[in-house]
Amino acid sequence: MRSVRIIGIDPGLRRTGWGVVDADRGGLRFVACGSVVSDETESLGARLRQIFDGLTRVLAELAPLEAAIEQTFVNRDAAATLKLGQARGIALLVPALSGLAIAEYAPTAVKKTVVGNGHGDKTQIRAMVRCLLPRATFDSADAADALAIAITHAHSRSWRRFEAALSHEGAA
Repeated sequence: MRSVRIIGIDPGLRRTGWGVVDADRGGLRFVACGSVVSDETESLGARLRQIFDGLTRVLAELAPLEAAIEQTFVNRDAAATLKLGQARGIALLVPALSGLAIAEYAPTAVKKTVVGNGHGDKTQIRAMVRCLLPRATFDSADAADALAIAITHAHSRSWRRFEAALSHEGAA
């Protein structure tokens, strides 16, 4: 079976994490990860452009076939939520412009998949990402979160194929 390259994206205005894995029946292999950092002294538009340019470079260099992005949670600070939503819009736009299929996952779904419960903290996520991808090296919690999002998508893909095979067997 051919492997599929997946990019996970953890959107943020200050730092947008990204992580790339190859997934096949043999499991997951770490490819690369990092963060796109925007300059806080710049205008909002300039910062969104920095995220756009950074993610565009990553996609051009690593050529993923699918993208997975964390859904935005709403917090008490409406202005911060709005800015995060704008960064998330860029994180959705870049893979869409490249023609990638995009899946979205709630933060609790990512934590449940990687940690085992929907309320894991950043330390637990980092530890489990290291366990699942022993060759992974990441410089930030955002990059680790992005890898966790890619892992979640890889597991979700496997589960959907399994369900399809079961339903096909039942129809025969």
